[in-house]
Amino acid sequence: MRSIEFKMERPGIIETGEHVTVTEGVLPTSWYYTIDPSRAMSGNFELRERLKTREGIVTDIEERPRGYYVTVEFNE
Repeated sequence: MRSIEFKMERPGIIETGEHVTVTEGVLPTSWYYTIDPSRAMSGNFELRERLKTREGIVTDIEERPRGYYVTVEFNE
């Protein structure tokens, strides 16, 4: 299992236990992921850190001073 953290701007968009799909975005030297349809976004990842699967389960949602953070667990 692999966990990735996504930043969400406001509460109530995603629920714990929800099955989500992600879309991969490409930058010149890295990749990032967005929970469909544009509900939360990950940080950037290097080539060796790219996801092999595009579906996961939301395991945690945490409120922090800079916003809401969603943890998604992927089966890889």
